[in-house]
Amino acid sequence: MSETRSKPRTPRRHRRRKTALLAGIPLALTSAGAMAYGGVFGVFGQDAQPKAAAAAATTSALAGVTDVANGFASVNALGQNGTYGGRDGQTVTVKTLADLEKYATASEPYIIVVAATINMNPVGKEIKVASDKTIIGAGTSGHIVGGGFFLGTGVHNVIIRNLTIRDAYQGIWNDKEHDFDAIQMDGAHHVWIDHNDLRHMADGLIDSRKDTTYLTVSWNKLSQENKAFGIGWTENTTADITIHHNWIRETEQRNPSTDNVAHAHLYNNYLEDEAGTTIKSSYGNYSRGKTNMVLENSYFQGMTNPVVRDATATLVQRGNVFAGTSGKNESGGSGAAWDPKTYYTYTLDKAADVPALLKSGVGPRSSVAKATTATTATTTSTTAAAATTLTVAADGSGQYRTVQAAVNAVPANNASRVVISVKPGTYRELVKVPSNKPHVTIQGSGGSRKDTTIVYNNASGTPKPDGSGTYGTGGSATVAVDGDDFQARNLTISNDFDEAAHQDIANQAVALRTSADKVFLDGVIVSGDQDTLLVDTASKDKLGRVYITNSYVIGNTDFIFGRATAVIDKSVITLKKRWNGTSAGYVTAPSTAANRKGILIANSTVNGDVSDRSFYLGRPWHAGGDASLDPQTTIRNTTLSAAIRTTPWTDMSGFSWKDDRFAEYQNKGAGSGAASTDRPQLTDAQATGQEVADWLGDWTPTAG
Repeated sequence: MSETRSKPRTPRRHRRRKTALLAGIPLALTSAGAMAYGGVFGVFGQDAQPKAAAAAATTSALAGVTDVANGFASVNALGQNGTYGGRDGQTVTVKTLADLEKYATASEPYIIVVAATINMNPVGKEIKVASDKTIIGAGTSGHIVGGGFFLGTGVHNVIIRNLTIRDAYQGIWNDKEHDFDAIQMDGAHHVWIDHNDLRHMADGLIDSRKDTTYLTVSWNKLSQENKAFGIGWTENTTADITIHHNWIRETEQRNPSTDNVAHAHLYNNYLEDEAGTTIKSSYGNYSRGKTNMVLENSYFQGMTNPVVRDATATLVQRGNVFAGTSGKNESGGSGAAWDPKTYYTYTLDKAADVPALLKSGVGPRSSVAKATTATTATTTSTTAAAATTLTVAADGSGQYRTVQAAVNAVPANNASRVVISVKPGTYRELVKVPSNKPHVTIQGSGGSRKDTTIVYNNASGTPKPDGSGTYGTGGSATVAVDGDDFQARNLTISNDFDEAAHQDIANQAVALRTSADKVFLDGVIVSGDQDTLLVDTASKDKLGRVYITNSYVIGNTDFIFGRATAVIDKSVITLKKRWNGTSAGYVTAPSTAANRKGILIANSTVNGDVSDRSFYLGRPWHAGGDASLDPQTTIRNTTLSAAIRTTPWTDMSGFSWKDDRFAEYQNKGAGSGAASTDRPQLTDAQATGQEVADWLGDWTPTAG
């Protein structure tokens, strides 16, 4: 493919941590060691998976999981420096109640991978978890049914992640007799509850009681319950708790109710009282007793009494959105002002983005944690090979000062993964991962994908320094990836070319170009204006697959384009105005080869601060006028804002979109529309052949 292309220019008892910790990133990866957790694979219970087969399942289950918590669970206090669970112990994979209870109650540290549905016996049983444990589901297969977990006084350093805990309901909505919770904590500290689906229990979903402190609850879905999340039941005011990025829906009360908490930090949560259901909220976030609460950038949909405080409590609100709510919405109080950033690092998402972000991001994850089928053979123990990690820091505190220097240090034709861990900062440089350096991961080590940015400002018409012409579209990329099995996570890749100042040159300006196979982007921002993301292949006859999830792609003209087989899943596509303030653009410009899959956008949101009916979903790019190409874009199960035109596809450079492959399926939102000759919709039968798995084929993206 030619570099150029012809198309229109159109301080109390805490010690603060010195290292940045992840906050607000779904299952992001902080280090290569996070997969191994410092333990040896191959220690299993009586009915657990045998060692070799389970090693693969365990590796996959742990992929993409941070080794430390965020929020108050990350704070160094009470003799515990953060929350890292069973990192220092061995990894076991369990499929029975007996094995789960055996390892969860043991005195030694363990990482316990739940790889099956485990039914509690008797119903309502709560396993008494001991300190130094990580209990994590293998993909979406880890279900705890009819009971849950109990963390007693003094229990600490516990992580509960990626599980579905459900169905202890005994037929009585406001159940006073059966104290069957999903997770109950009485006097515990340093606990991280993350990426779980908690629903339909007998009493409540989460109870944090009796001065439980240094607790972070993040990226969970809490639903189908009278009482969602109760905190307190104590006369003391000592607890410190962070609650962020949780979707609480179809619940009546305790959403949460926060009683006598010294520091309660709630941000980027989504509370939804769905119209038309039999469940009606009585209140949302409640600051009770002497609680001092900071409530930021949350979204309240249809809630009755969305924010309530006692006369003795303090509640500071900032940046929240209230849609269709009624009743009390309170703030104020006489408590001392406090700033969460005094205790830990975090970054807020925009409140308006929260519903879409959480609908696609909460709960157990399957794409990066898929268990392997067990076998019955007995094998010897196996140890997980850790990836090589290279560190980058602009201030000289790492091994390298630039990302490219770290890439250069990767040996040619490396056989195993090399993780380039980039400390927070702005790296103004060009980065190229050559084709002879596969298995490279570039990941930000900060608390947010916004903390680490790789940025440059070349455009198609920018002259090369050596006087040999201009860069061309593909050559303008800030980050260019030619090596297979590339991964990026927890960072921003940007092209900040100034179109307004350079209307004299071709202004296609790429942030990220990929021309490799098995490219996996998780928790990133790719930002630009025209031609932001070029998903390409090494040549017309070669396959290039790209999977993007939990991410943002930002631009205005053809900003997702190329001939790769690319999936954008569970992400936000943000439409941006042009340099002159006008709203007009195109989301995709596929250049797919015949008999190949093109661009698939699924389970995502398309929105932005642009005019209504001003953006097309796509147009066919026949690169170089090649009539043999068969461009394809499918957009399905995605929320489209009113910015999308009612006739969402259009022609390009003399080629009609109707001669190529453009379709939708079960989209929703103000920008969606019914089937017509100008708006093709897949049938149910056709849609079964256009799933994410159909695009990826034999490749299951797994974080490494």
